[in-house]
Amino acid sequence: MSKKRVKLTTKAYLLPFLLVTSLFFLWGFARAILDVLNKHFQNALDISITQSALVQVTTYFGYFIMAIPAGWFINRHGYRHGVIFGLTLFGIGALLFIPGAWAGTFYAYLGALFIIGCGLVFLETSANPYVTELGAPATATARLNFSQSFNGLGSLSATFLVGQFLFNGTDNGGNIVVPYTVLGIVVLLIAVVFSRVNLPEIKHKVTEEEIENEKETRIVQLFRHHPMFVFGLFTLLAYEVSEISINSYFINYVTGKHWMNDNTASIVLTCCLAFFMVGRFVGSWIMRSVKAEHMLFVCAAGSVVSIGTVMLNLGRVSMIALVCNYVFEAIMFPTIFSLALRGLGNLTKSASSLLMMTPIGGCGFMLMGLIADSTGMLSMPFIIPFLGYFIVLLFASELSRKKRVNVLCL
Repeated sequence: MSKKRVKLTTKAYLLPFLLVTSLFFLWGFARAILDVLNKHFQNALDISITQSALVQVTTYFGYFIMAIPAGWFINRHGYRHGVIFGLTLFGIGALLFIPGAWAGTFYAYLGALFIIGCGLVFLETSANPYVTELGAPATATARLNFSQSFNGLGSLSATFLVGQFLFNGTDNGGNIVVPYTVLGIVVLLIAVVFSRVNLPEIKHKVTEEEIENEKETRIVQLFRHHPMFVFGLFTLLAYEVSEISINSYFINYVTGKHWMNDNTASIVLTCCLAFFMVGRFVGSWIMRSVKAEHMLFVCAAGSVVSIGTVMLNLGRVSMIALVCNYVFEAIMFPTIFSLALRGLGNLTKSASSLLMMTPIGGCGFMLMGLIADSTGMLSMPFIIPFLGYFIVLLFASELSRKKRVNVLCL
């Protein structure tokens, strides 16, 4: 008799699940614009790859410094208020591109991106753990992968629409203020919608461990008593270094190899992100019947092989391997995130805020830029994501080992 599949969510949580899932599209769009914006500023301002990396560094620095305050805010006020506050900051940051254009300096735009980064970390710290709570624990990872698939849809929409707008064949390209103004207005309208709907708060029973350690702060408890969470935290950082750096470096890599121009490169990046999105949908479906840690191990091994092939500089073979990596890495963020939160109960919100510090890994693109600018070797910088995916492989291997040990002990 075949094993019955567990539903992703229940009727009681269906509306909150759909509403929160829509948010994943928004921040996927916001983060993917950076990959196009990076190359646009290189062209418009005549700056190097390393200098343009400040686009990523500034945005993800906002994540880093506001992640723990976001956790405190959500612990006190709940997921819904965290979403509303995050959307408000996001919308204001996007609209700040208007005075940024009047100022006419690169640093004015960086200030706006920093505000957006602060807003996104509130949004993601609220939505990611909330989705894992909206249904059976057995399908938490599959549920988060499903929601994160719309993050991929937002990413490919941004690279295609904004890429075609900015790389329109003119000397200066499109005006970057236009897409950010539209985005800011849409985001603030969505904030109004969320202010008028009721999202149920998920309550957890206080465990004996929490009672015993009540004198310790939540963050201290996480680091002292949950070693696999700590491993998951550093694994997620390694993944973010890899994924964000590859996306940011992609257009520079393929145009530097003289395989295509900026416009075509943005279209190809959009296609890669489409594979990424499909990979998450398929992964979500597979993980309803396959253990998440096993799926993560296979995908991490695929990414290690793919990026290793890119580093060998094998021409079209390396290009194909780079595209394949988008399929392999697709399930990694939501899977690592969910596995790191497994069994944390009332510590979930604080743990989520720590996990949302990891997009600072986007600064890894600056290191890739430094390697490319200093060596002139466009394939060499991929050593950074190669090491990141190898750490993911180690994490998945350790989870599988612990699972086997627990089974043998029963």
